[in-house]
Amino acid sequence: MAKVVGIRFKKAGKIYYFLPGDLELQPNDHVIVETARGMEFGKVVLPLREISPEEIVAPLKEVVRKATPEDEEIYRMNKIKEKEAFKICLQKIANHNLPMKLIDVEYTFDGNKIIFSFTAEGRVDFRELVKDLAAVFRTRIELRQIGVRDEAKMLGGLGSCGRELCCSSFLGDFEPVSIRMAKDQNLSLNPAKISGICGRLMGCLKYENGCYESKNGQKDQQEDNEIFSEVYDEESKEELLRLVAEEEAEE
Repeated sequence: MAKVVGIRFKKAGKIYYFLPGDLELQPNDHVIVETARGMEFGKVVLPLREISPEEIVAPLKEVVRKATPEDEEIYRMNKIKEKEAFKICLQKIANHNLPMKLIDVEYTFDGNKIIFSFTAEGRVDFRELVKDLAAVFRTRIELRQIGVRDEAKMLGGLGSCGRELCCSSFLGDFEPVSIRMAKDQNLSLNPAKISGICGRLMGCLKYENGCYESKNGQKDQQEDNEIFSEVYDEESKEELLRLVAEEEAEE
């Protein structure tokens, strides 16, 4: 068993385990750790705990140090620079007339790389854009194409329930969801009612699904067309089929 702390680098981001070493770390402490991207600024979100070898997906590294006031200032300045980089990148995208939507900009803590996240309908040839950005910022540039779920997670917003989106407020990972879950919970199969702002099935369909599976005694799987037969509106049926196809494509 290894003693670790859980650290996040973004709000509602994935939790990574690190060895605390000789440091006494508490939740909400800011720390500096070494990652595959270099030195990063993170926040402790899980206190000291023991995990089994099966839970370790990569060699564990020690926390380098608690964040100093100087580290906090570097992090703050990086956030300011990200906003300026966003504006510059938007202008460069317009100059090259590229069919892409810029979503987020992130500086690594050490400033050795800037990551630009974007969405697009298909593949985008952004080689000239990368050259332009590298000439402006004089550092490594990474352009990362993301999906609509990641876009919603990064931008945030309010769901149909009136609360902040689960994916942008506390969910670290996207759990697989399916039309079957909505059917088993006797929910309306109207796509508008079971889709999130990203246009995909709502993540909260997963929350109570286990209870319904137990209650229903793990009923035999029905064919998709049996589910769709309950949707009488052809437009809604087509939208439901689209949702199923997109969910299967992501799995």
